Amino acid sequence: MKIPRLAVTAFVFALLVVVLDQLTKAWIVSGLDLREIGRVNILPPILNFTWVENRGVSFGLFGDGSARWMLSLFSIIVSGVLAWWALRADRRLLITAIGLVMGGAIGNVIDRIRFGFVVDFIDFSGTGFFPWVFNVADSAITVGVILLILDSLLSERAAKVGLAAEKS
Repeated sequence: MKIPRLAVTAFVFALLVVVLDQLTKAWIVSGLDLREIGRVNILPPILNFTWVENRGVSFGLFGDGSARWMLSLFSIIVSGVLAWWALRADRRLLITAIGLVMGGAIGNVIDRIRFGFVVDFIDFSGTGFFPWVFNVADSAITVGVILLILDSLLSERAAKVGLAAEKS
């Protein structure tokens, strides 16, 4: 089976996200020793690096770590579905979105399996607007989901324009 070029692009995006995510987490865990330090002021009070062991999902759901393997399995299944979707996708924006979400999901599942929690460290809580601490994988997932929504809106709009052109 030949893998379409666009699908390869999605897989490359995913790989880049995983590598960047894991490199930054390795630096935070080993190079910066943030686990021992707890917090480093980068651009106070706007940006800090703060050690957070995220044992659950968004907003502390399953925060006791009880769903570690369920969340890991879910992330692996989602990544597999996204990989399958990438093989069939034909739009660049969609491919980019798929690659970002897939890479973010894999980056976080590596942490769950390896540590039992996801390493979060990027902290903009000093702004007063964004209280959550996150990581590169979380950012990729967020941007990827936004791009998925944008792609959906744009392709829906293009379909409507195409139908209007056919009718005239």
